[in-house]
Amino acid sequence: MTPAAHIAAAIEILDLILSGGNAETSLTRWGRSNRFAGSGDRNAIRDIVYDALRQKNSLTKRSKKISGRSWIIALLQKSEVNIDEYFGTSRYSPPKIKKWELDLLPLENESDLHDIPDWLWPKWKATLGRKANEVANTLKERANIFLRVNITKFAREDAIQALQKDGIISKLHPTVSTALIVDKGTRNIKNSEAYNLGLVELQDASSQASILQLSTDQNGPILDYCAGGGGKALALNAYLNKPIFAYDANLLRMKDLPKRASRLGADIRITKSNDLKNSYYGLVFCDVPCSGSGTWRRDPEGKWSITLRDYQKLLSIQENILTTAAQLVRANGRLVYATCSVLKDENKTQIQKFLANSNEWVFEKEKLFMPNELGDGFYFATLKKNKYSNKN
Repeated sequence: MTPAAHIAAAIEILDLILSGGNAETSLTRWGRSNRFAGSGDRNAIRDIVYDALRQKNSLTKRSKKISGRSWIIALLQKSEVNIDEYFGTSRYSPPKIKKWELDLLPLENESDLHDIPDWLWPKWKATLGRKANEVANTLKERANIFLRVNITKFAREDAIQALQKDGIISKLHPTVSTALIVDKGTRNIKNSEAYNLGLVELQDASSQASILQLSTDQNGPILDYCAGGGGKALALNAYLNKPIFAYDANLLRMKDLPKRASRLGADIRITKSNDLKNSYYGLVFCDVPCSGSGTWRRDPEGKWSITLRDYQKLLSIQENILTTAAQLVRANGRLVYATCSVLKDENKTQIQKFLANSNEWVFEKEKLFMPNELGDGFYFATLKKNKYSNKN
């Protein structure tokens, strides 16, 4: 397929999204109807669609008529490319551009300019202050891909060499000692020998950093309380070299975890609700459900789908999880609260409320990573339970 044909396909998929479909379903639907498209073509089309989604409001609200075509035209104009190369050049390209389609409207709202939902923009500015515009604009860009090297088995430099054999070019992360930044060949990672031998795992660098801040001397068993797909459990096992108990309220979220653990040689023990009764842990790690605002480069639909009501519900869920997980920590043990959000309501404020309601806990440290070329937005706080607590 030519670049112009990629643009035509992206227009078709964006029209599906505008009619109510989600991005992944729309991309899959298009792929099944156009089986002639190779993997390289599908990846190129996907990149265009996600570039458009990250900037949905600033692009669609500048057009006189909202459609996949006008959305793409605004994207290309912003990219400062020669639009005529993509329209009306062949039977597979979109029809030729009409002059009126290039006349874009001015943006009236500051929230649209920075592609943050209208209801969230005041809170965004209040939380991030001088960094509000910078962080919002960063979320319009593509995120880097990061790998976690299983350094108990392999040095990072050796992993770079092993990955290069499969066309994957990477480099050392400058601040996270287990991480690599992938520069080229990201689509080849899951088929690479290094990945399939369990030498590397896909994981954001900020997420890796939250594990590395822990002391390796933990007082008792370790629980990943909101395990989900298991990325934190696997990283905890590699770093602490101890069995990790993995729990999630929805067992289906952990369905792939045993297979991932087997590939990595990790000792992960799936834990159910009944197993938590009368159980206490030296470390409980809670990566709680959140707005995902620090990861909207990877999931732009999450940015546009969340409502104020959804957000308020998440805050309540986070508070309840923090309270429940705290009851599982033994005396002198630690609780780590984490989100992939950059919003204060979900982070520092939750910790402050929790500490205000309990005298059993001591605040140790916290860290907020902003999304940039070195990782996603991520927050964690570490609390220590009073050694005189009645939990053993």
